[in-house]
Amino acid sequence: MAFEAPPRLVRALGETAPAGDDWLAELPVTAEQAVARRELTVERVQVPGGRSSLVVLVRRADGTPAVLKLAPPRARPESERAALAHWGGLGAVQLLEADARDGALLLERLHPDVSVRSLPEAKALLEAAGTLRRLWVEPPAGHAFETVAERTDRQATAMRAGAETGPEVAPLVDAALAAREELLAAPPEHRLLHGTFRQSKVLAGERMPWLAVGPDPVVGECAFDLARLVRDRVEDLIAAPAGAATTRRRIKRLAESLEVDQERLRGWTLFRAVESGVRARRVGREKDAELLLEFASWL
Repeated sequence: MAFEAPPRLVRALGETAPAGDDWLAELPVTAEQAVARRELTVERVQVPGGRSSLVVLVRRADGTPAVLKLAPPRARPESERAALAHWGGLGAVQLLEADARDGALLLERLHPDVSVRSLPEAKALLEAAGTLRRLWVEPPAGHAFETVAERTDRQATAMRAGAETGPEVAPLVDAALAAREELLAAPPEHRLLHGTFRQSKVLAGERMPWLAVGPDPVVGECAFDLARLVRDRVEDLIAAPAGAATTRRRIKRLAESLEVDQERLRGWTLFRAVESGVRARRVGREKDAELLLEFASWL
């Protein structure tokens, strides 16, 4: 079978690929080797798929359905492997294989076309929040996961440079960076976090109704993880006449349901929205940048 990367993956990786990166060019051969090594039968490549990895629906030698996931080293697949192994299928997709020779992940097959985002908004938030709660566990001893402080330090550097793109951006960047400094001064807990959690990262399963996929794990406080969920369906929030009020109610409801400090959640939501908006503008996704920065202005 010819393994062709879906357009969304090609576009997303093209935005962030360092000079000389040839992972996409080598992907067809890498995928063929990963399939052969595991004696898998390929059904199809998942389309549109993700923005950081190739997802292939396969069957194992015994006929069991599974998913083969291949991601470039900069997507930190080994970190994802370690987190999935630590969660052991509780709240997250099950890791089926420990072989890390080629960086590929062999995962439990969920329903790839059915995410919690397909539910009505209130129900989707409830189910997503319940899934997220199960992931917030103590990290393993001697772990090598990136911390929230480390990840946001890299992001803060890029944000400062992005503040020069327009006078309307600078005040938001200043506010976001100030919020980060205050939040990092006294984090209330250190848990293993999903890192990039949102409604589309929660898929329907057989073993459990909903399971999280695609973590970019990080260790830190729970409010950081919950912050990305606050802005889910941001395009609907922006289009709604009462979008700002709805956002404030969402922050309050999510904070209370997951026992997270409301102000800390607001602060991390601000930081993550501005960071995403500045990054979107940097790679030319102007429409996304406008939505995210307007959302951030409500906070």
